[in-house]
Amino acid sequence: MITAEISLVPVGSRSGTSMSKEIALAFDAISGIKDLKATLTPLGTQIQSGSMVDILNAINIAHEAVKSSGIQRIISIVHIDERLDKEQNLDQKVDSVMNKLK
Repeated sequence: MITAEISLVPVGSRSGTSMSKEIALAFDAISGIKDLKATLTPLGTQIQSGSMVDILNAINIAHEAVKSSGIQRIISIVHIDERLDKEQNLDQKVDSVMNKLK
């Protein structure tokens, strides 16, 4: 399982400092991708898939959605975790830490 977190920062939004309109467009565009789980968080979107191609495609689709709103510049922060020794999804990663806190 490949997991990633993406944060898109649309620069020059007509909404002033708010980015929620553009982020909603990006999230909506990727949330329906087959075999991809997307979870919106306050500072980014977590995604997981069995395929690196799907992860990178989702990032591209999110960019295209933001560009379609007229934004002329997008800053992206991307973290990708491709673990090869065992399968571990986003929920399992959080559970692993939570179990150590108990």
